[in-house]
Amino acid sequence: MLRCPPLHRAGREAYVSKVVILGVFLADAAFRAERLPRLGETLHGSGFALGPGGKGSNQAVAAARAGAKTHFITRLGTDNFGDMAVDLWRRAGVEPVIERHAEHPTGAAFIFIEAHSGNNAIIISPGVAETISVADIEAQQALISGADVFVTQFEQPLPPARRALEIAREGKALTILNPAPATDISNDLLALCDIVTPNETEAELLTGVKVVSIADAQQAAMALVARGAGAAIITLGEKGALYNNGAESVHVSAVNAGAAVDTTGAGDAFNGALAAALARKWPAERALRYASAAAAISVTRHGTAPAMASDAEINALLERQ
Repeated sequence: MLRCPPLHRAGREAYVSKVVILGVFLADAAFRAERLPRLGETLHGSGFALGPGGKGSNQAVAAARAGAKTHFITRLGTDNFGDMAVDLWRRAGVEPVIERHAEHPTGAAFIFIEAHSGNNAIIISPGVAETISVADIEAQQALISGADVFVTQFEQPLPPARRALEIAREGKALTILNPAPATDISNDLLALCDIVTPNETEAELLTGVKVVSIADAQQAAMALVARGAGAAIITLGEKGALYNNGAESVHVSAVNAGAAVDTTGAGDAFNGALAAALARKWPAERALRYASAAAAISVTRHGTAPAMASDAEINALLERQ
């Protein structure tokens, strides 16, 4: 079973769920072309966009747009990319907990988007966010431990992510780890995670199970639970998402919001909306359908953070299904 705080009583509409996310902001430089160039080759692209990204920041925007009171812990440079981040969060309703540093730049990412499919390949440079420390996390102990849901990933260093998960578990927060970019995870780190949310590629790297089918996802999820995670959610693209906590398994089909034009932020849309849904104490199936709808909407739009759906848009899509 999920380690959740008690359900708030019916009629307490004044209750505001709180999501706290640790992660990285990146300025995304996205290039669209038919294929990646070979070394030494130059290709003409069919599109370019510069906009806000970074998994943690995207997830924070998604959670805030989905209606959760969302705090985002990170570091920025004192540069134009950092200004872009602050403006984004102001417009999305994210409450940042940041330090800005002149000696290091704000992070950036190169994104290749395959023109005919919308699929992507990404290179990131976290910039000043690589200097996020355990001390930074301990300074935010009250905020983290008081969250309904805490989320982190691996774009910032591992030690502060681990310490944040520890603090969240010591408090009342439900802990979600989005293990991206994929890296080796120890069993004791997995034991700090109420939910771990890999995609098919990340699940294979973490478990050795090649995830092609729903049955494969079930096997990978059970392997993660056996290693200590409270539950695993494997995101499966067009096949939907699968949840398993060792005692209960739920599969939800993908939601259709229209033709995909850019899959770059889909996982972040899913994780942010999932955090917002679980902060409301929703059961697994309802939370997965809500998160899947948010992801479905995001792939019909260009960009990452700008593609995140509002709570009203997500609910309207689900009502049409």
